[in-house]
Amino acid sequence: MPIQSIIMWLVIAVALILVILFLIYVPVRHWIAAASANVKISISSLIGMKLRRVPPDIIVNAMIQAHKAGIPVSSDIMEAHFLAGGNVRLVVNALVAADKANMALTIQRATAIDLAGRNVLEAVKMSVNPKVIETPEVAAVAKDGIQLKAIARVTVRANLERLIGGAGEETVLARVGEGIVTTIGSAANHKSVLENPEIISKAVLDKGLDAGTAFEILSIDIADVNIGHNIGAMLQADQADADKNIAQAKAEERRAMAVANEQEMKARISEMKARLIDMESQVPLAIAQSFRQHEITV
Repeated sequence: MPIQSIIMWLVIAVALILVILFLIYVPVRHWIAAASANVKISISSLIGMKLRRVPPDIIVNAMIQAHKAGIPVSSDIMEAHFLAGGNVRLVVNALVAADKANMALTIQRATAIDLAGRNVLEAVKMSVNPKVIETPEVAAVAKDGIQLKAIARVTVRANLERLIGGAGEETVLARVGEGIVTTIGSAANHKSVLENPEIISKAVLDKGLDAGTAFEILSIDIADVNIGHNIGAMLQADQADADKNIAQAKAEERRAMAVANEQEMKARISEMKARLIDMESQVPLAIAQSFRQHEITV
């Protein structure tokens, strides 16, 4: 085979290898997809993504989606968010949803919310469609000693401005429960609460319980109010039992002291009797001694 033919085949093989390597490392199809959607992104940027182990399809698809929705984003921001561990698709979906709902949500805030561990798309949806959360049964005692058990439904809307660093649903429920206990506890009697349960929701809503949370409380509605135990009567009965037990203990103490005093007196009397007997037994001996010493004569 002539040397020219061998060189030609080598050149063709090298060219094929270069083409294959180009197709492997250069995401041409993503560049074509971006160009067809009028999204400006260079081949060098796509090659850089491959080298930085950033999936070009995620970045390109996100940019195409944002561009079609009329939201300006850059590949650098999307790539940086991906490298930081963020969810690029979720952020773009949230931006599109916020734009359709005429909400002011910037890409910087959206990425920050996502990196903070919040579901930014769910937050946008909750801002458009408020969410209803229900408190567990809260028990409180009115001033007349009657226990009331209430359940409240709290309608909240996500506050995107306070979503980063704001407290969650658990804090809102805890504050509402505390407000219910305070309101019922300050009521003169349980009947006034049963007749007008809205006084609970009004008093709790006026406290501004959503301060420092990631939500805005729209309304607090009392779903159910039931009568519990007569705590006042139970406390009085317990106090009476305690007083009776104390009185019984004191009486038993007095009885024990009386028995002890009686036993002590008996012991003293027995001791005195023994001494008297001993003294009586010494009389004949003393008389006999006196006769022997001629101190007594007959």
